[in-house]
Amino acid sequence: MEHIALTVEDRVATVRFNRPDALNAFTDTMETELLEVLDAVDADPEVRAVVLTGEGRAFCAGMDLSASSDAFTEWRTSDTAPPGTAFDVPGQDLPVRRDGGGRVVLRMFDLDKPIIAAVNGPAVGVGSTITLPCDVRLASTTARFGFVFNRRGFVPESCSTWFLPRVVPMQTALEWVYTGRVFGADEALQKGLVRDVYEPDDLLPAAYALAREIADSTAAVSTALARRMMWRMLGAEHPVVAHEAETLGINLRGVSADARDGIAAFLEKRDPVFTDRVPDDVPDVLHFRPDPTFDPEHLEIPR
Repeated sequence: MEHIALTVEDRVATVRFNRPDALNAFTDTMETELLEVLDAVDADPEVRAVVLTGEGRAFCAGMDLSASSDAFTEWRTSDTAPPGTAFDVPGQDLPVRRDGGGRVVLRMFDLDKPIIAAVNGPAVGVGSTITLPCDVRLASTTARFGFVFNRRGFVPESCSTWFLPRVVPMQTALEWVYTGRVFGADEALQKGLVRDVYEPDDLLPAAYALAREIADSTAAVSTALARRMMWRMLGAEHPVVAHEAETLGINLRGVSADARDGIAAFLEKRDPVFTDRVPDDVPDVLHFRPDPTFDPEHLEIPR
C-alpha cells in the first residue's frame, strides 16, 4: 500500500497513516486503503484490537490541500475518486462527491474490533475527526488538535457533527468548531477528548498495553457485541431499546461455549479459553445495522 501501513502482531493490528514527509495528509489513496484495511482486520478472526497512529512526527495533518487554493474543485473532479463516490446532481456544474473521511468513519463505526487512537502529533481537520469513532483516544504531549474547517471556509466532515457532541460537552464542541482554533494535548485531556496524555516514547506502549488487555482477557464475540450495543444506544430513544438487545444478547451468549468456559474458569480459578470467533460467531442482537449506501437521487443542493 502507498499511504497506509498495516501490521498484525499478537492479535493486535496497527494501522498507520504513512505519508510522513507530508505529515500524513489525507488523500484519495488513503481513503481507499483505509477502507481496505478496515475490511481486512474486521474479517480476520486473529485480530482482537486495532491501534491507529501516524508514521513520523504527525498523526494526520488533515486533507491534502497542497495542490492549490482550488483543491476542492480538483477533489470533486478527481479521476482518483473511489468508484461509486461521485455523482452528477441537477443544478451542479461539478460532480458531487461523498465525503471520504465520512466513508472511513462509517466503516470504523461498524467495525467489530475495538479501536485505540494513539495520536502521536498534529491531528487537525480530518486528522481530528477521524479519531472520534475510536473507542479510546490516547495522545502524546506533542499532539495538537483542531477542528479548523471554519478557518478554511468549509464545514465539519467525517460525521463529526454527530460524533463530537457525544465525545465532549456540546458547548466545548461548538467552541472548538466555531473558532477552528488549534489546541494542545492538555486541553484535549481536560475537556475529555482524550483519555490520557503520555510522553512521546510512552504513547505506543500504553496503547499496546490496553490492546493487549482486551486481546488477552476478554471474549472476542462479547467485545464485538458490546461495541455494537454501546455505540448504537447513543441514539436510542428509550432504554427499553437497550433492554431488548441485552435480553437477546445475554440469552444467546449465556449458553455459548465462551460463557460456559468463562464461568467454569471463574469457579476453578484459572484463565478462560474463549473459542468463539469474530465475525463468524457474532449473533445479531440489534436487528439493525446502519446501511451507509449513498442514494444520490435523494440529494438536493440549492443553487
